[in-house]
Amino acid sequence: MTYIDGYVLPLPKKNIGKYKKTAQEAGKIWMKHGALQYVECIGNELDNKWSTLKYEKMAKAKKGETVVFSFITYTNKKHRDAVNKRVMKEMEKKYDKNQPMPFDMKRMAYGGFEAIVDLN
Repeated sequence: MTYIDGYVLPLPKKNIGKYKKTAQEAGKIWMKHGALQYVECIGNELDNKWSTLKYEKMAKAKKGETVVFSFITYTNKKHRDAVNKRVMKEMEKKYDKNQPMPFDMKRMAYGGFEAIVDLN
């Protein structure tokens, strides 16, 4: 069954351009190593009447921040583990881990999810 890595993080609005550039670079690496899909989304309709818990509150977004919702899809968990192993190996060689990020890594939520409904 399809496996998904999901991310939610608060992002300073002033860093959207920098984040987009970083995400495009990362996405190319994930796709090169076998991810089926790589998607990064920026919040633009977060205050709707159908939600009892707002994304901004869930992500603890501060004034001047928005929320990013991202996901990467894989065939299954074994496929995800293999792709991520190759991605991390390339990232370690290519990027300085002390390089500043356009968001606070300590405030990012990440998890692996097994699809229970997949209507592709």
